[in-house]
Amino acid sequence: MSASVRRIAVFGPESTGKTTLAEKLAAHFNAPLVAEYAREFWDARGGIKAEDIPAIAREQWRREDAAVCHLLYDKRPERARLVICDTEALTTVLWSDLLYGTTPEELRRGAEARCRHYDLYLLCDIDLPFAPDPQRCFPDPADRMRAMALWRGALEQRGLPHVIINGKAAERERRAIAAVAAVLP
Repeated sequence: MSASVRRIAVFGPESTGKTTLAEKLAAHFNAPLVAEYAREFWDARGGIKAEDIPAIAREQWRREDAAVCHLLYDKRPERARLVICDTEALTTVLWSDLLYGTTPEELRRGAEARCRHYDLYLLCDIDLPFAPDPQRCFPDPADRMRAMALWRGALEQRGLPHVIINGKAAERERRAIAAVAAVLP
């Protein structure tokens, strides 16, 4: 973790409002948002294959590190020393394991190292209705519950700092803002 830039990961299974929440947090805190590169990749190519996963992870990491680096040199006092990440390394590993049954060892090691860079994970709960999207795989409530247990377990097994974000949109935003404010200096 950089002492001068906090990293917040918006985390959780699909269709849990992560992107909307990440955008609201970035706007509220006047912080850069690192968007989910996998979604951009999918939109540009019409899908993702197992062999695409390492390149997607590396580009996500590059963008996140660039946002942190940029903030280190940004001297504007009104600029939050905070980066909001609309995904992160563990998510890439979880999806790779779920969809392809494997994760390249280089990616797994990178994710294990990088997950320690986040000051807070905001774990978005599955209490929102599933919103169909060509990129989403698990609309069944039982599958959503298993995915939530998997994402939560990934944080708990590693002892990573996290807060569960649930409720309707305004309540989620309020809880997330309070959680992020609590880790700011």
